[in-house]
Amino acid sequence: MTVTAAAGVGPGTSRPLAGTGTLLRFALRRDRVMIPVWVAVNALMVLSMPGTLEGLYGTAAERADLVRQMETNSSLRAMVGPLFDDGLGALTAWRVGVYAAALAAVTGLLVVVRHTRDEEESGRQEVVASGMVGRRASLTAALLAAGAANAALALVVTAGLAGLGAAGAVAFGLGVAGVGMLFATMAAIAAQLTESARLARGLTAGVLGGAFVLRAAGDSATADGSSVLTWLSPLGWLENLRPFAGERWWVLGLLAGAAVAQGAVAFLLAGRRDLCMSFLPTRPGPAAGRLATAGALAWRLQRGAVAGWSAGFLLAGLVYGGMTEGAADLVGDNEQARGIIERMGGQAAITDAFMSAMIGMLGLVAALYVVSSVLRLSGEETSGRAEPVLAGAVGRLRWAAGHLVVAFGGAALVLLLGGAGFAAGHGRDAGAILGACLVQVPAVWVVGGVAVLLHGLLPRAAGAAWAVAGAVLLLGWVGPALDVPQAVLDVSPFGHLPKLPGGEMDWPPVLVLLLIAGALVTVGLAGLRRRDMST
Repeated sequence: MTVTAAAGVGPGTSRPLAGTGTLLRFALRRDRVMIPVWVAVNALMVLSMPGTLEGLYGTAAERADLVRQMETNSSLRAMVGPLFDDGLGALTAWRVGVYAAALAAVTGLLVVVRHTRDEEESGRQEVVASGMVGRRASLTAALLAAGAANAALALVVTAGLAGLGAAGAVAFGLGVAGVGMLFATMAAIAAQLTESARLARGLTAGVLGGAFVLRAAGDSATADGSSVLTWLSPLGWLENLRPFAGERWWVLGLLAGAAVAQGAVAFLLAGRRDLCMSFLPTRPGPAAGRLATAGALAWRLQRGAVAGWSAGFLLAGLVYGGMTEGAADLVGDNEQARGIIERMGGQAAITDAFMSAMIGMLGLVAALYVVSSVLRLSGEETSGRAEPVLAGAVGRLRWAAGHLVVAFGGAALVLLLGGAGFAAGHGRDAGAILGACLVQVPAVWVVGGVAVLLHGLLPRAAGAAWAVAGAVLLLGWVGPALDVPQAVLDVSPFGHLPKLPGGEMDWPPVLVLLLIAGALVTVGLAGLRRRDMST
């Protein structure tokens, strides 16, 4: 239920922003690892691209031919957007703009939810609010922390791309940061509407996924970003800003205006509810029947996330499958582009190598799902919700097993659904594609095993599993384009998987990865069984 209180009146002070500076410093201290890692990964992805693209399309004729190909290849436009100019700066904005903006959006939503709804859910916000802290101070500090992360990203990207054109670099940096702040303020609204931090993150991430789908649908329909569907997506706004291709500066005003409007709504909502309450309270569930076991409770808590990830993978598979046949046309006779795809997808025919590379990307993203699902254990423990469950006849291993079945089984499920979408979009080779998706599962489970290990042995450092997943994603995504040595790529469990479809199935590395995942989970559960809870 929602209880209306006097707007702007906090428990300890009549000043709604009192204590904001202290809370901001505390938030930045807590995020002193997470924010720099996310900013560094995003910036490295962007700044590594000009050199790669210069090697791929080194002549004016090659770049002009690429522009012509993108005008006619709707499936590839759906993946990366339209190309407005053949300059190196425009190529960089085209190739990584959508993904850099998406990563900035994820950073913003994680930071805001962590310092608002997460704090309320854990009970820490109630202690903070009992002092001289204003009602809107926590929300303000969270948005400022997200603003600091996006400002740092904008500065690094702008400085790194300035040599390609100062105006374009400023537009691109501000555009990416603007999308990040737009989703940060959207997360601030979700944090007021829901009682659960996980639901707030899920709602905002769902909107981000919808924005990607809208942009992809709009870009596949038109070659100049003019589709109504593209304009309905904030990711499409970044495209239509057109960095390095005749900048449309007024689009920055659109991003800023939307972010400010959403921030105002979040502040209004924050002043009209009591602490730990929400406008969309969680519906109580049954205490018996379907929730009579720890596994059933774990499924109830995580089924929304599983459904959201499943839908996202199915849609992503459809997009990737639909553009497979256009991959050979895009690569053409460009040996360097062919080499990158072959490093990612193997030495098979270019179509099979492209399919293998895209399926590998689905596996890398599935690693993010498994980390998120495993760390639900940490959320249940630190919030105190695990305590009443464990106070009954449910042991720690049984409680953890329920969540781990959802995490590891869910990872296999989303990959299969991604493969089903891929096969439907491609129109053939369903068996080979589904088999290639299943081959990704052992590597995904190794990353999940690392999360279990950290939660069991070092619960306060369990969040480091995100850094592991981010490093794996970076190696698999950017490593082949940067011609990173194979020894470095082999640090990732994905570097040892057979390149399917098209390549030969190699069982020994797959079985070894399964054994490693099992060992990590076993050691993590042993640590969980022996240590004190919530320490």
